[in-house]
Amino acid sequence: MSDFSTLETTLTIKLHGIAASRAARPLWMLEELGVPYERVAQTYLNSATRTPAFLALNPNGHIPVLEDDGIVVWESMATTLYLARRFGGPLAPATLAEEAEVLRWTFWSVTECEKDALAILFHRVAMPPDKRNPALADQAERTLARPFAVLDAHLANRPWIAGDRFTVVDINVASVLAWAQSASELMKANPHLADWLQRCLARPAQQKVREMARAGL
Repeated sequence: MSDFSTLETTLTIKLHGIAASRAARPLWMLEELGVPYERVAQTYLNSATRTPAFLALNPNGHIPVLEDDGIVVWESMATTLYLARRFGGPLAPATLAEEAEVLRWTFWSVTECEKDALAILFHRVAMPPDKRNPALADQAERTLARPFAVLDAHLANRPWIAGDRFTVVDINVASVLAWAQSASELMKANPHLADWLQRCLARPAQQKVREMARAGL
C-alpha cells in the first residue's frame, strides 16, 4: 500500500461518472483520502455510456469507471475497495479481521439492501409523484426490516462497522442505506443504525459529493 502523503502532486486518478449516480461512492472515498484526481463528468443518459470510447473502458456500459496508471476498475464497490488497497491509511482495513468485516458488510449491503433501498428512494422521493408506486416502497420497507435489524445489532456496541474508526466499509454501506432515509419508521426502529448513518452522511467529504450531485456534476 502507498503512503499517499508522500506522493507527488502530479499523481492523478481519473474517475468517469457524475455524483448523482453510484459514482458517488468512489467520489466520497477520493474526497476522504484527499488524493488528487481528475473527474470526467460522464453521464449515463441518452446512451452516453454506449459510445465505442466508453465501452472500451467498461464493456457493460455503466458508470463509474476508475483509471489508475493503466489499471481500469469498474463496479462502484470495487472502485472503493481498490482505492482502500491502493492508498491504505485509516480508511483501509488494518488486519485480516477488519478486512473480513469490510468484505462481508460491503457485499451484504448489495445483496440484502440495495434493491429495496433504491425502491424506497424512487417511489418516495426521486420519481415524479404521478409515477410513484407507494405499495412498492411499503413492501421494500418490510423487506428491509430484517437486514436493518442485523446491522443495528452489530452497531449496538461499536461506533463504526469495522471497529473503532470510520473505514471504506462505512462509505460502502452508508451509500446504499442513505437511499432509505425517508423510511422514518424503519430508522426509528433501528436507532443505532440511524445514528451511525447520520454521522456518516455528516462528514465533510460526503457533503461535498452531495453538493456535486445537486449541481449536476
